[in-house]
Amino acid sequence: MNFRRGIQRDEPEINFIPLIDLLLVILIFLLVTTTYSRFSALQVNLPSASADPAVERPLEISITVSAQGQYAIDGNITPFRDPAQFAQTLSRVAAAGRGEPTVVIRADAGASHQAVVHVLEAARLAGLGKVSFATQTAGARRP
Repeated sequence: MNFRRGIQRDEPEINFIPLIDLLLVILIFLLVTTTYSRFSALQVNLPSASADPAVERPLEISITVSAQGQYAIDGNITPFRDPAQFAQTLSRVAAAGRGEPTVVIRADAGASHQAVVHVLEAARLAGLGKVSFATQTAGARRP
């Protein structure tokens, strides 16, 4: 008595569609969460040149920012209310000289980042496009 004669056995098969869906989701997750590192410096050999030193220094406006948030323009303490008011003061100082001056920002290491951004915004509002930051070497630090 063969009772299983009419029943056909199906061959087992592996369904790859859910596996592909899962791998696609994992791939998207990895692409979104991956951080791309950028090199902050490149190894560059700069050319050397010899020239006579510049006889005339360009006009500079020195802006000092203290750790307490005080501002000084060319050594004179200047009150800071907003970037627009500070830009007017910068424009007056820049108009006293000839040509376009370079704004040199000397910020204390303990000064807030926002204080420096205020100076940059004021320089932009005053139309001063040349901005530089002053630093000091490790051996020249004051106590």
